[in-house]
Amino acid sequence: MTVDRVSIYFEDARRFHEESIREFEEGVKENNAYRIRDSAEKAWNAVIQATNALILRLTGKLPSSHWERRKMLRELEAGIPKVNELMLRDRYGARERHLHEMVFYEGIVDPDDIKYELEKVKAYLDDVEKILKTAEKTPSNPSAEEL
Repeated sequence: MTVDRVSIYFEDARRFHEESIREFEEGVKENNAYRIRDSAEKAWNAVIQATNALILRLTGKLPSSHWERRKMLRELEAGIPKVNELMLRDRYGARERHLHEMVFYEGIVDPDDIKYELEKVKAYLDDVEKILKTAEKTPSNPSAEEL
């Protein structure tokens, strides 16, 4: 059952990312800052959903806040070299700052920077997916050596 929830969270992450790109492109074409800001928030949500999938898969627990996600990512980095190597906690925090805070809340709309951030989201999702695929081949709580 947990695997199904993991898949749902990760599929949502991919869909939110796809929608963020579509909305960003349309917002740029229309010169619509509100659509561009909404695209940033969708991209940020893609990161949240992917992070939920990762944490649920590796710990069996679902974080309930951004703080808890950062804490759990820190704990995973301490115990799983691959998670540490990919610096997922730092990347999570960077997307939160750039997409959620600066673009969506503060209204700083720099299309070149946002496009760059959307690419960073894709890279984050790709890296999370690699870990999820590796973890699928191991027991429900894979050890650091298995990843």
